[in-house]
Amino acid sequence: MKIARTIAEMKEIRRQLPEPVGFVPTMGYLHEGHLSLVRQARTECKSVIASIFVNPTQFGPNEDFASYPRNTERDLALLEKESTDAVFMPQPEEMYPPSASSWIDVEGITDQLEGASRPGHFRGVTTVVAKLFNITEPTRAYFGQKDAQQALVIQKMVSDLNMNLEVIVAHTVREPDGLAMSSRNVYLSPEERQSALVLWKSLNLAQKLWSDGESDAGRIRQQMISLIESEPSAQIDYVSIADTGTLEELEQIDNSSLVSMAVRIGKTRLIDNIILGGQT
Repeated sequence: MKIARTIAEMKEIRRQLPEPVGFVPTMGYLHEGHLSLVRQARTECKSVIASIFVNPTQFGPNEDFASYPRNTERDLALLEKESTDAVFMPQPEEMYPPSASSWIDVEGITDQLEGASRPGHFRGVTTVVAKLFNITEPTRAYFGQKDAQQALVIQKMVSDLNMNLEVIVAHTVREPDGLAMSSRNVYLSPEERQSALVLWKSLNLAQKLWSDGESDAGRIRQQMISLIESEPSAQIDYVSIADTGTLEELEQIDNSSLVSMAVRIGKTRLIDNIILGGQT
């Protein structure tokens, strides 16, 4: 496994890799969700590149950039075990030199949900992902459904800018009790870890209500909110039932819809989602 810390090193390694090339961008502190993407890339591509980069431009001023969990040695050992061909590990100044002044904005679908709660977040995401795509030149790039809006935004960027790659969105990987795997789960105390299950319980409630014939999105939302609010340590950021393409909130569920939420458990902000009538 080759490790590149500069853009020039990564481009040189990339020139030597057999096609097709799969790419898994990460912010490190890897868990089974990340590794499942690496395995899928491994089965579908001749070469696999992963990146480890905690991207400062997608964090707000009061968010957890400085404290975001990091364990590079462990991450590299896990990636080597999965037969990753190359890992790109730049420093922020490598990706954002003082002269840099260009940004990518995907409009419309970034206005809701995470975009509304975290102003500037998606500008940071799309810019760094576009840069990573240009540096690694993948045939396919792999993302998780847990970050549903992010995956949709990346797909839109790739389509709108005629990028020559395919975006693969894989199902959310969960703990045995249903909690979506996330690097931020490490912040949770044992008590908060149990409280965090209310996210999965509320998504299951939405699935059951819809399966039982409820199509009024407002009624489903309200029952989800009531369940989450019954957990004392939970503070709701948003609960959404939206169109899977536009992310506009729905009044009635006719076809598939994205049910998503952001909830703080103690000081830890967690997100999760399911698609009614589709991938979870």
